[in-house]
Amino acid sequence: MPARSPFTAGTRKWERLGLAGLVVALVTAGLLLAVDPVDTDDADSRVRAELQVVLDDWAHAVRTGDDGSLAELIDDASPELLDAERERIAAISVVPLADLGYELASEPALPLPPETIARFAADEVRAHRVHLRYAVDGIDDVPTRRPVTVLFVHRPQGWRIADDAPDLAGAQTVTWRGPWDHGSLHLATAQTEGGRSLVIGHPDKAAFVDDLAGDLPSVVEAVDDLWGDSWSRRALVVVTSSREEFSHLVGPRHDGDDIAAVAVSDDVDHERGVATGQRIVFNPAASDRLDDTSRRIVLAHETVHVAARAGTVDGSPMWVLEGFADYVGHRTAAEGLATGPVDVQRIAPTLTRQVRTSGAPTSLPADGDFTGDRSALAYESSWSIAAYTADEFGHDTLVSLYRALAAGPVTDERLDDVLTDLLGVDTAEFVDGWGRWLGERIRDIR
Repeated sequence: MPARSPFTAGTRKWERLGLAGLVVALVTAGLLLAVDPVDTDDADSRVRAELQVVLDDWAHAVRTGDDGSLAELIDDASPELLDAERERIAAISVVPLADLGYELASEPALPLPPETIARFAADEVRAHRVHLRYAVDGIDDVPTRRPVTVLFVHRPQGWRIADDAPDLAGAQTVTWRGPWDHGSLHLATAQTEGGRSLVIGHPDKAAFVDDLAGDLPSVVEAVDDLWGDSWSRRALVVVTSSREEFSHLVGPRHDGDDIAAVAVSDDVDHERGVATGQRIVFNPAASDRLDDTSRRIVLAHETVHVAARAGTVDGSPMWVLEGFADYVGHRTAAEGLATGPVDVQRIAPTLTRQVRTSGAPTSLPADGDFTGDRSALAYESSWSIAAYTADEFGHDTLVSLYRALAAGPVTDERLDDVLTDLLGVDTAEFVDGWGRWLGERIRDIR
């Protein structure tokens, strides 16, 4: 609460006039102070509008291959950027795009180090976060968005683009790179249940790209047969040719050599059941390491993640998510092959050795087991749990179990309730049944 005025009712007339003058002066000063932010905001809004026009022209040049317009947009001080943009235009021209644009982010301009400003000797230098918006025709119902950091410089003829991945000391800058930023492209199409699917790669991976396109129709049909038709029933697959490209597309958390492929997405709206920007991205080493069977298994596994993405919440038990995807993958590659001793030992050699050495498992795999030295055992165990569930309780029950447990983190009590409702057993009985099922299918258990 403000302090009371020290002036009394008997204040002399000149003092009252002085106070009145002070009030007027303060109000006037306030009005004057208020003018500057308004002017600044207006100026910034004008600049932002001008920058958006530059971004629109940039997108149009990329989509249409307009080299003349592109040369006018790129600053003369950045010839290497112009060369990179020309290579991008040539590569992206073979991709069927329904939309491509650049949108200035709502955040204010990024802080610039003095050396960056001095390097261009321009009237003004600004760095902004930008959203690359694009949609692949026949694949994306809604455009996906990826972050780009753009450096603009102001010349007498207007704003120009100086860099699309500046290194700004003290500011976090991110620029996403698509397949077209890593060289010329080789595309293959496939007609799948939901329409056209697409595989994108580079000429050095052309044979692998074509093989995946040949696999897609039957893989999508197999996933559709088990999961149902409540998904797009088409896919966009990207085959990378370098670790750098793989890391750009999936993030550094998933770029290990032991990962054959990763399913990624842009945004997931669980309430509406919509996932945007879904891609299956293959490691560059996959083409050398996967044979025809393992290639189909991996593709089907990742396609399951695409199909189930809208109904899968982060934090759900990994043994459910990965086990179901692995089960569909192996089922797709060997449709009609009865589950038996040979299958378990071939698909799960690490688990087979573990059972023969230490007996059947006594607990479900923990999420932490899916990385590091125990990852092979965790994945194989999860596959076998899904195979046991399908064998003992039916495929419909397996799908229902996935849907029930993929809705987020699951407590022990919740797991007991779901298993009891769907299978008629609690967790301990479920684990015990799984162990007996394994024992019957792995010969010579010690």
